[in-house]
Order: sequence, then C-alpha cells, then structure tokens
Amino acid sequence: MFCDVELAREIEWAESELMAACADAARAVEEDAFARPVAGGFATYAGADSPFTKVSGLGFAGLPAPGELDVLEAAYAECDVPVQVELASLARHELGLALSERGYRLVSFENVLGHQLDAGRRAPAPPPGLTVAEVSGELETWLSVMVEASVAADDQGLASHEDFSTQALAVAEAQLLESGARPYLARLDGDIVGGGSLRVAGRVAQLGGAATLPAYRRRGVQSALIARRLHVAATAGCQIAVVTTQPGSKSQQNVQRAGFELLYVRAVLVKDGLS
Repeated sequence: MFCDVELAREIEWAESELMAACADAARAVEEDAFARPVAGGFATYAGADSPFTKVSGLGFAGLPAPGELDVLEAAYAECDVPVQVELASLARHELGLALSERGYRLVSFENVLGHQLDAGRRAPAPPPGLTVAEVSGELETWLSVMVEASVAADDQGLASHEDFSTQALAVAEAQLLESGARPYLARLDGDIVGGGSLRVAGRVAQLGGAATLPAYRRRGVQSALIARRLHVAATAGCQIAVVTTQPGSKSQQNVQRAGFELLYVRAVLVKDGLS
C-alpha cells in the first residue's frame, strides 16, 4: 500500500477532526477547552492531563504564519501546558524547520499504519470461545476495561513519552465515544477480556487502540478485535483503516500481522514556553 501526500492529508484531517470533536466534548468538564483550526489541522485543549491536548494535522494546507503560532502558543501558556505538535513526515518539510527555530524539541515518534479494505473479504474466524461485538448498554464496563488494560501497558517497543492518570484515561475514553467512536468488547468463554473502538470519517476508518486485560494477553484477543472492526468498516463502505502505534510495540506487531502497513511517521515536538 502506497501513501502519497494526498492520502496523508486525508488521514491527518480525520485525526485532527477527531481531536477537535473530543475537545468539544471536553467542554462539559473543562471550561477552557478549545479547538482552533490552524494550517490544515487543529490546536486542541481538553485539559492539562488529556491525550487530546495537542496540535495535529499541520502542514497540509500551507504554513501557519508566525503571528498565528504566537497566538496558539499564548493560548496553551494561558492553560499552563506546553505546546505539543504531532507532525507527519509527509507534511510540508519547512514546518519542521520553522518549529525547531521557535524552540520546539523532538521528544518522540509514533507510527501511522493503514489497511486497504475490501468489502467482499471474509473476516477470519476468532479462536474458539472468543467473540467480539459492538456494545450499547455496557458503556461503563467498556470504560473500565479500556482503562484497566491501558494502565497495564505492554512493555514491548519504545515507551510512550506521555503518562496519563487513570481518571484522565477514563474521561478521554468517554469523550472518544462522544466524538462518534463505537465501542467493542471482546469476550472469552463469556468473560470480558478486552475492548477497542471504531470511528468512521468518510472513507477512513479509525481504529482506537485495542486493549487486552493482562491475564488474557497472547491469546488472540487483539487480533480478533482488529478483524471484527475491519469487517465492520469495510461493510460500512470505508476504503482504508488506520491505526496509530508506538514504534516497535506489540500493538504494531499485531496490526501488521493483520495486514496493516506502515504509511508514515509522526514526529512529536514540544515547546515548554511556560516561563
């Protein structure tokens, strides 16, 4: 699967639109929450301890003017948080240089992987006793499973540069559902063992991080969650599924086994600027 600038633009827009939707949902509990369009993406604030506080999708609709960046940085400073920019490797290369000159420093990378969808392709059968289904009346259970499994992160690959509290993760997962993501639970012999989410953005299907409870890992749960959501996305008319992972992680290994391919990388750049 080949990813050109236009495809990256589409994926990054879907990502930044998701961040904006989650920031909008955050206004119920965070009065300072905002989502401001900038250079083809969004600058979002959903709370000091939120994975949705970042700048995403930059560099696909021109470059932000210096004055525009001044305003953006001031907005984050007012909230007493650093500015975090996730910059795609297929965005305008001048933007990386401009951010470096403004004092942004590279702190991490993340991988964006894609899967070409085929509505006629049959989903592989899960292991015996393992089922995956969308849920509607078990949202509290889904939230609990997602948070518990996410806190006990897999130690394969590069560790994330971010560390969120249990409460922040619970709030973020709830906001993800408000943005239009659909929750899925995996069960093994009737016991809930993991979960994940799916959000449709035009022809792009966004797979939220699948999480498996520690006691049930290495038993095909993530693979089953991936296969089920790919099937649903293809049936819904999506043409490509995307997922973001930490480089070299077990999650990356799982999605590549399911047919995902590395499309591009995002550099995570941070400017403190709180002094």
